[in-house]
Amino acid sequence: MNQFTKSLLTYVAMLGALAAALVAVLRVGAQNHGAGSQALGQSKTLLATLHEPLSLLLMQVVVIVVAARLTGWLFRRFGQPAVIGEMFVGIALGPSLLGWTAPEVSKFLFPPDKGALTSLQMLSQVGILLFMFIVGMELDPRLIKQKAQSAILISHTSILLPFALGCTAALFLYKEYMGAHTTFLPFALFMGISMSITAFPVLARIIQERGLSGSALGNTAVTCAAVDDITAWTALAFIVALARSQGLGASAITLCLALVYVGVMISLVRPLFIRLVDKLENAADPGPNMTVAVLATVFVSALFTEAIGIHALFGAFFAGAIMPPSEEFRKFLHARLEYFSGLFLLPIFFVFTGLRTQIGLLSGAHDYLICAGLLCLAVLGKFGGSTLAGRVTGMSWKESVAIGALMNTRGLVELIALNLGLDLGVLSPKIFAMLVVMALVTTFMTGPVMHFLRIGSMQTGRVPSRTVTAGAKG
Repeated sequence: MNQFTKSLLTYVAMLGALAAALVAVLRVGAQNHGAGSQALGQSKTLLATLHEPLSLLLMQVVVIVVAARLTGWLFRRFGQPAVIGEMFVGIALGPSLLGWTAPEVSKFLFPPDKGALTSLQMLSQVGILLFMFIVGMELDPRLIKQKAQSAILISHTSILLPFALGCTAALFLYKEYMGAHTTFLPFALFMGISMSITAFPVLARIIQERGLSGSALGNTAVTCAAVDDITAWTALAFIVALARSQGLGASAITLCLALVYVGVMISLVRPLFIRLVDKLENAADPGPNMTVAVLATVFVSALFTEAIGIHALFGAFFAGAIMPPSEEFRKFLHARLEYFSGLFLLPIFFVFTGLRTQIGLLSGAHDYLICAGLLCLAVLGKFGGSTLAGRVTGMSWKESVAIGALMNTRGLVELIALNLGLDLGVLSPKIFAMLVVMALVTTFMTGPVMHFLRIGSMQTGRVPSRTVTAGAKG
């Protein structure tokens, strides 16, 4: 008998002796103290244990992350960005599909009690803050300057036309579909902005996956989306402030505080970070202290904008926009934050959105016609407006249609805006569901249109991680 076998037998014998001694002690204790057996009898079942707050959260996270990853992979096989699959999973795990086909499973995984979803909601919000920081950091002012003329014309046309159509639609929808805590003005403005948004990260990802990075079309589309992002988020910040305020006086205070915040971030925080990065020996590896400083800036910035009545998202976005221009430093932050927020936290946001989306609320031909009408208006305003503006700037019809399809991509950014509207009581659950459907369909359209135009081709390999990536972004 060799030494290994002796050690193994000794180990097994020791564990067996300890287990036997433990069982004997418990039996003696149960006989002498009845309370012990009573306590054992009251021990929780496995199913009850799984509904403890921590167990429930861990179970939800495992289901969400695995389902999102598998579905994202499946959608990529069909030529769609993984984010489309993740958005679909969000709807599939909500009441619109899982709650309809397997209500008991849905109740077990996502109990209707709001308290059971609080932790999931908070995790999703942290993911969105990190995502918005990355989006702000990805904006390249130099690219905007190079193509400013055509980009501003295309982008602003793609905002103003659908915005006008959305506000016009609000005239007919307000009484029936308004939220619980709103007046006509915030409702109309939210309808307008929901039609106007382009998902810069999804668009950038599509361009990257189709091998269009660096091409004239790709650069123009990314620049237009960047201008669109800045304009839309500025407008959305104003709309949220208006929806939250209690009057013109409160709006004026919010605006003044916002201007002070922007001034401090640009004149103090940005120069400070530039000096700190310049002093680093290696900007590609700034170390834990600098990383903590950046994260603290993101969350303090988000806290301030939340406190003054705009929203934490805008603070995170602006914190990204004022980061130093150092390419190495930005790549470091991107690599550290992208996988955690993209692969882990953002799928949670998609599912949380899906849990709030009840397509079953749409009842009868009337609601479905309204939903179809909103989709048509969204495509007409965004796709049509961008196409015509592209043609006016001298592009061919083929390129103009491609620009229109890319600008019509709404993705995660649209879902963020819609969740804001629902949280503020501006949008009702029914029109929220309609607009979520619109966001999914318009995002899904982009790939087939680009394939039909024979522009670019899907790259099956892993795409270098410079632009906001999917598996997760949108």
